[in-house]
Amino acid sequence: MYQLFTIFAGNFSIHTILSMKKYYFVFCKDELMLERLPDGTYTIPYQTTPPTEIKPWTTVMNITPLGETEVKTYRIDLPVTNHPRYEMCGLRASFHRLPHELYLKAGKCFELLYWDQNTRFCGVCGGPMKLHTDISKRCEHCGKEVWPQLATAVIVLIRREDKILLVHARNFRGDHYGLVAGFVETGETLEEAVQREVMEETGITITNIRYFGSQPWPYPCGLMVGFTADYVEGSIHLQTEELSAGAWFTKDHLPHIPEKMSIARHLIDAWLEER
Repeated sequence: MYQLFTIFAGNFSIHTILSMKKYYFVFCKDELMLERLPDGTYTIPYQTTPPTEIKPWTTVMNITPLGETEVKTYRIDLPVTNHPRYEMCGLRASFHRLPHELYLKAGKCFELLYWDQNTRFCGVCGGPMKLHTDISKRCEHCGKEVWPQLATAVIVLIRREDKILLVHARNFRGDHYGLVAGFVETGETLEEAVQREVMEETGITITNIRYFGSQPWPYPCGLMVGFTADYVEGSIHLQTEELSAGAWFTKDHLPHIPEKMSIARHLIDAWLEER
């Protein structure tokens, strides 16, 4: 006869703790596994045990909880197909299917899995790296510790009277126009990075650089920091290695602009709402 022994820890028994539901963010490469609900909406698997088989070599990572709910993430070798409940979806596309808080948490999970995959060996001695805490690793040979690294980038909306500068970068997927952006270099402030990127990519000078907001950008591990600025002088001379087009646009003659998931669109929308 099976007998359950209950051991209390604080206000929770071990049985209760083990039976608590968790969010499981499961990735295959850059695709996220979603769960279809009966009403046609989507969510992340929310249950007491992993929704797929855990292989001996699988690393299940603990992520910052979502409210009071535990969050775990791991990778699978092959995508889930022809499943009655689950289907795979690109991380970008999941923005349109998931509640916003789950989309943001999916991004964090993807970044940490990317970090885990790319820090398997020590950069000093080549020894194996093992998780030391949820967000750090330690080399088993020399003891070097590493933490996830962010690639910080700036993005800026530049005003010139009733117009803004929009550009098409060569790495854009599609025909939309966005804002001047670039990575922050070692030894410079965010504002200096804005000035440098604008001059390098367009040849114009700006002033009144003002902070707008920031956004995690998990493609694969970025932080976008948004600014607004005012045009001072200069004609547009595009850095053709990075930009294929660029021009000044008014509110009633805009090209195809970025999706609402991006801080570029947030900056443009804020400008459009100005009176």
